[in-house]
Amino acid sequence: MHLDVDLTAAVITFLTAFAVSAVSGRFLIPFLRSLKAGQTERGEGPKSHLKKTGTPNMGGLMILLGVTVGSLLPFRGHMQSIPILILTIGFGFIGFADDYIKVVKKRSDGLFASQKLALQIVVALLFAFYVQKIHYVPLSMKIPFMSGRFLDLGIFNIPVMVFIIVATVNGTNFTDGVDGLASCVTIAVTIFFVIAAAAAASGVITAGTAMIGALLGFLLYNAYPAKVFMGDTGSLALGGFVAGMAYMLRLPIFIPVIGFIYFIEVVSVIIQVLWFRRTGGKRFFRMAPIHHHFELGGWSEVRVVAVFTIVTAVLGAVSILAL
Repeated sequence: MHLDVDLTAAVITFLTAFAVSAVSGRFLIPFLRSLKAGQTERGEGPKSHLKKTGTPNMGGLMILLGVTVGSLLPFRGHMQSIPILILTIGFGFIGFADDYIKVVKKRSDGLFASQKLALQIVVALLFAFYVQKIHYVPLSMKIPFMSGRFLDLGIFNIPVMVFIIVATVNGTNFTDGVDGLASCVTIAVTIFFVIAAAAAASGVITAGTAMIGALLGFLLYNAYPAKVFMGDTGSLALGGFVAGMAYMLRLPIFIPVIGFIYFIEVVSVIIQVLWFRRTGGKRFFRMAPIHHHFELGGWSEVRVVAVFTIVTAVLGAVSILAL
């Protein structure tokens, strides 16, 4: 591993992505306002969120611009970022279509659930084809805490991959509901992947540092009180990025650990729906996803973000030991 070169590449991609994301916000946010691409808050949600109505949405375009430009800088190993960008941009496009229909065309449902799921499966399969036929990345998965041991599911590798990718993407989507939450949690997740990439001397380290830079640039506008929301454009893209990094490093089994917040957000929604149906209208949580449960329990948005990010950072340390 050429540590000096990798560190230089990591720093430059980080700074480039940060600059692109931060500067693009100066132009994109006024443009989104001109399109009247504002968020509409649900009346049944936390009352404190009603004041967010009208805040520009689709700010995830800033993240996509930053991470794409940063990842494609011609450093050693930068081509390993291509599969990750396929997932990131692919899912970002699905999210953009959904956001555009909802906030610009004013169709509250956006894409139908069946359309969204079908498109997600298509993007996941494109990624699977690319990593197998062009990058020749093995689909066997490293087992946590078992050095040198990998799980190979044979003919089930592709179906499991599609499931993990789609589940991760929807987990990040549910996590985006509080100012700065999805960004901060994903920064902590990405730091783990950057450390894992450095240990493996993998070229995907620059994709990781580019994502961290892009998210920090976005947080200049998205930290509480947010001036722009990432929308599905950003949240679905983040899920694609996390799944892409995990598979390029052969670490998808680590996602439920390092991505525990994504996981618990999805599970809280499933529990809420099943409990509601079984009990004839009673709620298990005050509100789902679970970050709203804590908000309705008196936590401020800033506290939710801080605690969820700390939990992810601690689990990142556990995940490093599991390597």
